[in-house]
Amino acid sequence: MSRLGELLDRGNELIITGEAPVIDGGTLADYEAKLQELAPWCDAMNATDNTAAHAHASNVAMAIAMQRVGVEPILQVVCRDKNRIAQQADIMGAALHGVENICCLTGDDVTAGDESEARRVFDLDGPQLIRLANSLKEGRYLSGRSVGTPPPLVIGAVENPGTHPLDYRAQRAAKKILAGARFLQLQICYHPDRLEGFVKALHENGFTEKCAILPSVVAVKGAGPLKFMNNAVPGIDVPADVISRVADAETPADEAYQLVLEQCQHALSLPGVRGLHLTDFRKDGSMARLCNDLGIKPRTEREQHAHDRIVAV
Repeated sequence: MSRLGELLDRGNELIITGEAPVIDGGTLADYEAKLQELAPWCDAMNATDNTAAHAHASNVAMAIAMQRVGVEPILQVVCRDKNRIAQQADIMGAALHGVENICCLTGDDVTAGDESEARRVFDLDGPQLIRLANSLKEGRYLSGRSVGTPPPLVIGAVENPGTHPLDYRAQRAAKKILAGARFLQLQICYHPDRLEGFVKALHENGFTEKCAILPSVVAVKGAGPLKFMNNAVPGIDVPADVISRVADAETPADEAYQLVLEQCQHALSLPGVRGLHLTDFRKDGSMARLCNDLGIKPRTEREQHAHDRIVAV
């Protein structure tokens, strides 16, 4: 079983996932170097599937590359570009190489990317894709045909706690959990009250016992990326006072770091939250500083601590 699956089974340990950088060329060695800023802190990292509707190296290729350099991958599979046949092929092809973690996404519309003339697919939506993955895990394609040896998939999904209609977000998350999602990576949210309300709704209805909730944070160096996310990334709203706080600071990079630190502390304080999903746009060593400030040990140390505790028991 994957390390992520083991952590989910144990049910009481911190989980840290991360967003792997995309690949637009280069060698395996180049990619391994790109991963090293974040990988030492993560239990698993997302092999993204043409994120934000921009073409990059394929999700399956990225996941296999991670396996080869010792980083546990989470294979993202989106509904925007592929029908159910291609989605099943991605999951089963990656499983052939030992990729067990799957994250199911509806995906941003093509208008979010740089090839807006591309045709949309959306054969399935997010909850339906989760059920597809569960069918493969149980040994059947959606057609009913046997897959032979069922892959031991660890299935997750994403949800946005901060976009409207707010009341619907927790309901949609619950649908994904009931469909079989065991972990939920949340979209970055710059409204602490919205994140708190979202997690509270899931926790009070028992869904956080079935699924690990992992709020996202994005490390940036200044106000520019915050303005970009607010203006250009669907579903993300960055309040003007948050942007001003960073833009008007004496040292914007330091203020942006403090913002991310506070977001992490707030998220980890919420009942029902099991960990964090990290995205690093700074690439200046801030991930190590952030994890140290939060008291989060590197993955290898957490693995050894868990092993020692199991042996002692």
